[in-house]
Amino acid sequence: MKFNITKDLLIKNVQTVQSAINTKSTLPILSNILIEADEEDITLTATDLDIGIISKIPIKPNLTGSITIPAKKFADIIKELPETDISISVKKNNAVSIECQNGSFKIMGLPKDEFPQVPEFKDKESITIQQKKLKEMLGMTSFAVSHDETRYVLNGILFIIKPACIRLVATDGRRLALIESKMQLPKTHERKAIVPTKAVDELARILGDEGDVRVTFSENQVLFDMGQKRVISRLIEGEFPNYEQVIPKERKEKLVVKRQDILSALRRAALFTNQDSMAVKLEVAKDSLVLSKSTPYIGEAREALAAEYKGKELSVGFNPAYLIDALKNMDLETVGLEIQDPEKPGVVRIGEEYVYVVLPMQLS
Repeated sequence: MKFNITKDLLIKNVQTVQSAINTKSTLPILSNILIEADEEDITLTATDLDIGIISKIPIKPNLTGSITIPAKKFADIIKELPETDISISVKKNNAVSIECQNGSFKIMGLPKDEFPQVPEFKDKESITIQQKKLKEMLGMTSFAVSHDETRYVLNGILFIIKPACIRLVATDGRRLALIESKMQLPKTHERKAIVPTKAVDELARILGDEGDVRVTFSENQVLFDMGQKRVISRLIEGEFPNYEQVIPKERKEKLVVKRQDILSALRRAALFTNQDSMAVKLEVAKDSLVLSKSTPYIGEAREALAAEYKGKELSVGFNPAYLIDALKNMDLETVGLEIQDPEKPGVVRIGEEYVYVVLPMQLS
């Protein structure tokens, strides 16, 4: 195997696949990147057996072949090379030669035979969605995923494929985010699957603003194919909770406030929280909102915001981080927060496409 490539193009693609690698793996081959050169292009692959990332580089090699190389050492060497063309070739005994300008370096690889095979998705039905749209949907839900390993089924996003839409749902038990995109799909494509957090994070990082992504499910895996980039992941087994029963019916009465104003005020109030006292108080009255937080030995904050509100006066506490996570991902000038009782959840809706539910906190 032999090919020539620019430093920028090589390091960009190495870093794309490298993040799939689990540095704590006890199998040496899983610390390696598989490099394959066929007649038309160069393909880089990395996996930790739960997730795999594949990146194709449209470069015709001088010689075809394959090798696996320790990912971190390879990336570290490439990063330190000057901005120039690089020649990669495989010598005897799986030695890989890296040459540029006046320098040459050798690193020992392992043959492809020991590298795990990438799953096949032949003859599986797939759906196509715009990359930009899926990226937005992930951004509006992924922050609500649980990181509690004892609640394994919540450690990912639920994908629901229906004939009329694709829906994504995430929850950690204290908040829930749901987003829906209208689509026309065959009834045979209906599916529910939980995609784990690591795959979601990698996918969000790789998705662009142009082009489509083809999503293909098998019995226990999913493929996100963006053409030159592909992400393959195991699915989380188990039953996702009945999320629909925790979404309150929409209320006409809402607290309407400028999104940037409440976001900034929440960030300032959050500076006065600690582990023992997280709740920020929202006091609402006719056309007014006051955010406040007082914590012993830290200090206090109080801020009044202009708002539209016609409901009853009440005070409710929320974890500011939970509201900040949702608000910072919204592209809105004003936001409507449905609150009816200090014991009932707060709800933010955007049309019929998005709903975010957050449980209140006890005010001390």
